[in-house]
Amino acid sequence: MKGLLQRVTSARVEVAGATIGAIDQGLLVLVAVEPGDTGAQADRLLHKLLNYRVFSDAEGRMNRSLVDVQGGLLLVSQFTLAADTRSGMRPSFSTAAPPELARELFEYLLRQAQAAHPGVQSGRFGADMQVHLVNDGPVTFMLQA
Repeated sequence: MKGLLQRVTSARVEVAGATIGAIDQGLLVLVAVEPGDTGAQADRLLHKLLNYRVFSDAEGRMNRSLVDVQGGLLLVSQFTLAADTRSGMRPSFSTAAPPELARELFEYLLRQAQAAHPGVQSGRFGADMQVHLVNDGPVTFMLQA
């Protein structure tokens, strides 16, 4: 399971022109599920998302976590992150989980996140989404669980 974490001052997801999820300061995370991923990977990814120190402390160092700053968390399913791009001029999606497994694990991650942290929002699995964000820094990390 992969998560592309972006520290944001604000982010929102729209489907058909309607905002379905929005946060102020926090993390926008694009999530990809790969074959063989399980709830254990989702749990590890969530632990990292909540505790990864990417927010600045009083000295300007990245020493504070999402939990520390009580920021929002916006989770967006993004199967293209699982693409194999090592050869050719077109991505291969054979490294992405089948849609049924991906939906199950993304929804599991979302439920676990909502139970563990206030202010969790999400996109809509499988929808054509427009993601708007103000990347703070910019700070972006690829996390693998």
